[in-house]
Amino acid sequence: MKNLSTLLSLLTLLSFSLSQGQESAAITFHPSHEEKKQSAPFSDAVEAGNLFFLAGQIGMDHTTRTMVTPGIQTETEQAIQNIKAVLAHHGMTLDNVVKCTVILSTMDDFAAFNKVYSQHFTKKPARTTFAASGLARNAKVEIDVIAVKN
Repeated sequence: MKNLSTLLSLLTLLSFSLSQGQESAAITFHPSHEEKKQSAPFSDAVEAGNLFFLAGQIGMDHTTRTMVTPGIQTETEQAIQNIKAVLAHHGMTLDNVVKCTVILSTMDDFAAFNKVYSQHFTKKPARTTFAASGLARNAKVEIDVIAVKN
């Protein structure tokens, strides 16, 4: 009975600690680090506690605001470079990424996409991949990530 009472006390304390931590975690909607994207109707990154939720990135060269040469591999490479830039702005790298969501315009590009992706995400974060038509700017791929800042 004493063990049960101690266990219940510990669970109550743990539950209280977790709920307090969640309630006090500030949410910050970060403006883009790129001046040309400051007026976008979304944040490049939203910070909640030590989690960073990054907006999806496509194969757009943000210095020219144009899409790179069309193709799954060139677009994947650029999308990942865009993710790296946002992470770097917040003091992180791809090693901080714990979850990726990948949207391909067609699953026919899966193998070619994976060749580029696997060169960069060497820690193998959790990933969801699916196909959808009508990506922004007629992109072949869009990637969003969740990162943890230590």
